[in-house]
Amino acid sequence: MHLISQIFTWINNEILRMTWLSDLIRWLVEKIFGLSIKERLGGSIHFFIYDTIKIFILLSVLIFLISYIQSYFPPERTKKILGNIKGIKGNILGALLGTITPFCSCSSIPIFIGFNAAGLPLGITFSFLISSPLVDLASLLILMSFFGAKIAIAYVVVGLILAVVGGSIIDKLGLEKYVEGYVKEIKNVDAEIIDMSKQERISYSRQQVKDVFHKVWLYVLIGVGIGAAIHNWIPQSIIETVVGNNNPFAVLLATAVGIPMYADIFGTLPIAEALFQKGVGIGTVLSFMMAVTALSLPSIIMLSKVVKPKLLVIFVTIVAIGIVIIGYLFNAFSFIFV
Repeated sequence: MHLISQIFTWINNEILRMTWLSDLIRWLVEKIFGLSIKERLGGSIHFFIYDTIKIFILLSVLIFLISYIQSYFPPERTKKILGNIKGIKGNILGALLGTITPFCSCSSIPIFIGFNAAGLPLGITFSFLISSPLVDLASLLILMSFFGAKIAIAYVVVGLILAVVGGSIIDKLGLEKYVEGYVKEIKNVDAEIIDMSKQERISYSRQQVKDVFHKVWLYVLIGVGIGAAIHNWIPQSIIETVVGNNNPFAVLLATAVGIPMYADIFGTLPIAEALFQKGVGIGTVLSFMMAVTALSLPSIIMLSKVVKPKLLVIFVTIVAIGIVIIGYLFNAFSFIFV
């Protein structure tokens, strides 16, 4: 058992957290730039370079692996799988399938439209829509590199629960008539499922890495920059006053601030890490991350072209309330993750 613990610790420190990279960047900052990482400027440069390189390395490897797995589940096959399962089982499967699609909230909406056009139950499609940007296998491993295994696994579990519960509520409310008419009129063609060769899967996975990089690189840089500023330049007292544990509205504020932003989990992680290191409650941090990834303003605007206002309001309300509840529960039981 001790050996297993040592192996896991080594994997977490050297592969996920990349402590070797942190040491290398610290040497670079102190020996080449002549700055101490304990000072603001040196600490900011270390944070920015280290987090940027770490995220891009993890992103490249994980997106490649996830895309390779995803190549076995094209939309046509996914539709057939989901089409045969209804009720809570369908919501669970829809949420789980969302975990193998490394999409941001906006990228998930075209697939959401396709699922609706294929006649899949509305609740299942919403479980997928909530889960896809919020939780994926890549985010699990990257979260582990920032916050450790306990918090990462808990985040994924509550994200899936939110997706299942949210989709189930929408299903029970019978809101199919609030999907825009043109969606149902889209001609659904059952395309032939073509099995890919190993080389084709590798090429597909490489292209996915390039596509994801093209979409997220700027948001990662912005997120790391904001994280570096929070970590090294904003006084602890200000952060504690605004979103600290002594502010009973911290979770609500973090959720409200997160919704207008547009980024995926990779861009929000450096900000979340900096807030967490400043002593902000883990529930408040996770609420911010969930609001940004699941309810970004651009995705809400896109979704408004697909569903009518009543369904849109219900969807946003359910997810926002779920995020707030999750945030307060995490803060209340934060001792579990220490």
